[in-house]
Amino acid sequence: MNTKTKIKTEWSVIYGYILMSKIAIIGTVGLPACYGGFETLVENLVDVQYQENDLTVYCSSKSYKQQSSSYKGAKLAYIPFKANGPQSIIYDIVSLSHALFKRPDVVLILGVSGCIFLPFFRFFSKSKVVTNIDGLEWRRHKWGKWAKRFLKYSEKLAVKYSNVVIADNQAIADYVQNEYAVKSAVIAYGGDHAVGTDMIFSDAGFALALCRIEPENNVEMILNAFSHTAKPLKFIGNWDNSDFGQKMKAKYSSFDNIDIIDPIYDIEKLSLLRASCSFYVHGHSAGGTNPSLVEMMHFAKPIMCFDCNYNRASTESMASFFSDSVGLVGNINTEQYSDNGQSMLEIAQRRYTWDIVRKQYFDLISK
Repeated sequence: MNTKTKIKTEWSVIYGYILMSKIAIIGTVGLPACYGGFETLVENLVDVQYQENDLTVYCSSKSYKQQSSSYKGAKLAYIPFKANGPQSIIYDIVSLSHALFKRPDVVLILGVSGCIFLPFFRFFSKSKVVTNIDGLEWRRHKWGKWAKRFLKYSEKLAVKYSNVVIADNQAIADYVQNEYAVKSAVIAYGGDHAVGTDMIFSDAGFALALCRIEPENNVEMILNAFSHTAKPLKFIGNWDNSDFGQKMKAKYSSFDNIDIIDPIYDIEKLSLLRASCSFYVHGHSAGGTNPSLVEMMHFAKPIMCFDCNYNRASTESMASFFSDSVGLVGNINTEQYSDNGQSMLEIAQRRYTWDIVRKQYFDLISK
């Protein structure tokens, strides 16, 4: 057998296994994507070129008025609970229970909310379990003492009872190695879907920020910094969803240079803002690789990040960094952001495209 034939045969075996495997995806709101990073991930895994897979995606019936039986070739199974908040635990457990009877070859779990059920699932199931543990959810400020303990315990069970653990950031993988002595597969997210077709890039003179309005995303730090500069800021987020968001909106809307903008879900409208900003400010301090960051990196715009190991890992320490409002004001006034846009694009094209991420996931599933 010559080398060319051997390589072709090996790839046929790999993708033949994928095409014959039954794969269940658990832990997202569902399809079509209507929420966040995990949903966008699944949307791009269930791509037309892979639609021959026997894929089942579990969906929250609470989030879909129209409940199709399939989407892009994937089967959709609906569970009558919310996929987020306290109900996410029940949602994931019921999804896993349903999967027990469907007997998939591989179960891909996104997040650890329902992993309290994994010991029971593994006892009765021969399915290979692949779990993306997300961004150390138990560390987030929004959770109380007992919720944090529960999530930490769920994380521990997820690592112990999964055949493969996925970390979306090298800093998360280092944590799993140090905490549990388990090696993770590092797979991030794609961001190239965020760039619109025939996009016109410009500099309209404003800075851009985009996130869920939560304290751990350093929303107040960013707003406070811009309140002490003349630089215009457009800040997009779900301001009305929490007392914290409403408080920030009321406090900083009065500044002439700060534009508080409600969530934008239209990817084309969002692309126009991203393509015309001067630079992007990323305040996330928790989680791993944030989808909003890797999406922005594809626009070749300068990026300023809150200084933490997750953001440094995502940007290979090539972004500009700040640790407080004073530092951010200094970066803005001295334009310590003007020369990293092309570096951000180079990293994004090398690490954060959906073609790369899809291949990494399916190669992992096939092993």
